[in-house]
Amino acid sequence: MNASLSSSAAASASGADLLLWVAVPYICLAVFVVGHIWRYRQDQFGWTSRTTQLLEHRWLRFGSPLFHLGALMVIAGHVVGLAIPDAWTEAVGISEHAYHSTAVWAGSVAGVAMVTGLGMLCARRLLTRQIRLGTDRSDKLLFPLLSATVVLGITATAAHNMFGAGYDYRSTVSVWFRGLFVLQPRPEAIAGAPLLFQLHAMSAFLLFAAWPFTRLVHVWSAPIGYLARPYLVYRRRATTRTATAAPAGAGRPRPASGSRRAA
Repeated sequence: MNASLSSSAAASASGADLLLWVAVPYICLAVFVVGHIWRYRQDQFGWTSRTTQLLEHRWLRFGSPLFHLGALMVIAGHVVGLAIPDAWTEAVGISEHAYHSTAVWAGSVAGVAMVTGLGMLCARRLLTRQIRLGTDRSDKLLFPLLSATVVLGITATAAHNMFGAGYDYRSTVSVWFRGLFVLQPRPEAIAGAPLLFQLHAMSAFLLFAAWPFTRLVHVWSAPIGYLARPYLVYRRRATTRTATAAPAGAGRPRPASGSRRAA
C-alpha cells in the first residue's frame, strides 16, 4: 500500500522535482559511499585532518572545540528531527510543541557555537600566511560549501521558526529524507517546502558528495580504541650510586714480564 502511494506520488511530481529531490540525492549518496572506498584504497596516508596546530594554536584552541562541539549537537538534532517520525516522539510522551521549542533553542545554541568556531577556523586560515599557503583545492571547496550549509540551516530556522509563523519540517522534509533511505522517494513532500529549507537540503547532499575527497574523512578515524586501551605504566628508573674508588692495586703498573733485577 505504501509503495503504491509512493509510486503514484512520484509519478505526479514534475521532472524537475524528480531530478532535484530523487536523482541528485541518490547520485550524491553513491559518490559518498564509492568515494570513501576509493579514498581508503588509494590514499590511506592522506586519511587525516592535516592539522596545522604547529603553525598556529591560539585561534585553534578556541575555534576547534566550538566547531566540533556545535557540530556534534547539530548532527544529533538532525538525526532526531529527520530520522525519527513525530509519532515516535509523541508515543514516549514528548509533545510536538515541546519538541519544537527544545529543537529551536537547543539547535540555535549549537548552531551559533558551530558558526563561531567555523568562522574562527576560516579567519585563521585566511589571516595566517603559512596556513593559507598550505590550503589545497579540496579545502577551497570544503570551507565555502560547509559554511553555506550551516548558514542556510540557521537562517531557515531563524526565519521560519524563531521570527516567523513556524514551519513543521517533520511533516515534509523529514518524510522526503526518510523515503530516500527506504527506497520510497517522495519528492512532492519537499517540493512545497520553503526555499531556505530546500537550499539547505541540497547543499547538505552536495557536502555528502564532496566528503570523501576532503579532510572530513578524519571523522571516521576517531581514536575510539583509546577508551578501552590499557593504561601505559611509566616507572622512574632507580638511580644507584656506583663506587668510584678503584680496587686496591688497580692503579699500580705491572712490571714487564721479561724484566728481572740482576742479583
